[in-house]
Order: sequence, then structure tokens, then C-alpha cells
Amino acid sequence: MSTAEYSRKLDELDRLLNDPDVPMQPDRIWTLLADVAGSGATPGTSGVAEH
Repeated sequence: MSTAEYSRKLDELDRLLNDPDVPMQPDRIWTLLADVAGSGATPGTSGVAEH
């Protein structure tokens, strides 16, 4: 997953969890969390380990 995709998913999670005007979507939240957790990417990296 690219850094842009990672950031987009985190932004969507933030919106789903914190925006009072957005209805709660538990299935979407869990899917996004699983994607982010399994991505291997962290903010500011491309997901590729540096040696």
C-alpha cells in the first residue's frame, strides 16, 4: 500500500469515527483498520524496510 493510500484510509477512519454528521459504519471501520494494520506502511514511509 502506498503512503497516499495509507493516508487516505486514515483520513477516512478519522472522518467515520469523529465526524458527528457521518453515520457510524462499523463494517467499513473494521475493514479500514484491517487494511491499515496489515499494510506494513507507517506514516512517512513507503512501506519498504530500510537497511
